[in-house]
Amino acid sequence: MDVHGEATFVRAFAPSSVLDAGCGTGRVGIELANHGIDVVGADLDESMLAAAAERAPGLTWVRSDLAELDLGRTFDVVVMAGNVPLFTAPGTQAQLVAGVARHVGNLLIAGFSLDRGYTTDDYDAHCAAADLTLVDRFATWDRTPFTNGDYAVSVHRRT
Repeated sequence: MDVHGEATFVRAFAPSSVLDAGCGTGRVGIELANHGIDVVGADLDESMLAAAAERAPGLTWVRSDLAELDLGRTFDVVVMAGNVPLFTAPGTQAQLVAGVARHVGNLLIAGFSLDRGYTTDDYDAHCAAADLTLVDRFATWDRTPFTNGDYAVSVHRRT
């Protein structure tokens, strides 16, 4: 198993800048930065951000609810790895997607479990409301084809 599968997936799109939305302890963002990508990490959990800042003090770590995030800039890729939509309060996923979509210059990439009541149809509708169109969907970060399983990695592009 590739412990940096999410970062490898994102790097395939050759971004120069990435917003790691829901960055947690920074595992994905730090790996991207190790490959020369300009990374900003954002998360609401102060203790996780402290761990990220300790591991990579040279990166920018922002404490914010992603639904309210406003960094005043866009990124080539915004990535939500690690079930981010499932950690928001039920019924707030549309606001989450709208909040991160403000920062999408090109692509929004998200991977999350589909066995907790938030479906790909829900997510696609929230992305469409934020002017993002589905370009591809996979079952895993290693690009296994999606066949309606219990996990999806979705790639949406700015319309």
